[in-house]
Amino acid sequence: MSSRSLNKVMLIGNLTRDPELRYTPSGTAVCSFRVATNRSWTPADGSERKEEAEFHRIVAWSKLAELCSQLLTKGRKVYVEGRLQTRSWEPAAGEKRYTTEVVAEDMVILDSRRVAEEKESEEKEEVAEESATEPEEKAAGPEEKSVPEAKEKESKKESKPKEEKGGKEVSEPPKAETEEGEIDVDDIPF
Repeated sequence: MSSRSLNKVMLIGNLTRDPELRYTPSGTAVCSFRVATNRSWTPADGSERKEEAEFHRIVAWSKLAELCSQLLTKGRKVYVEGRLQTRSWEPAAGEKRYTTEVVAEDMVILDSRRVAEEKESEEKEEVAEESATEPEEKAAGPEEKSVPEAKEKESKKESKPKEEKGGKEVSEPPKAETEEGEIDVDDIPF
């Protein structure tokens, strides 16, 4: 009687970063990416609910590798089916190392492209907001320091010699716009 064995992995999770596509010297496509799965449970003592994330290294070959590279991006929810494989290698200076990965045989995208694009645009907006607030904070420092300088400029403008027209002294009001319709920055009080 022969014994049967099974090596099958099924994962549903989110990509932690964009896939990396490489080619072997013989020209076979290899795509690697990581998928995070979450688990939550309540301890036996009834205390606060706990969560943990597990990260899985996925490797796809040939046509599936090219599809994964084209269709998957960071954050997308996927179903991956495959088998576990453990590889070993020996670095130039060191002891033998091992890694276990899932060799993908099937992959199904579970979220729509629109959802992934929305997530990506939200991330870009957050990054843009963060970068926009940082320069304002940095710019606030020099503006505060330049307030006395702005006041000096205003006082110099006010103390400009007054022009004489028809024997009368006439002071010219500061102009906010030049002849070309552009705003003169020096005339705007800070």
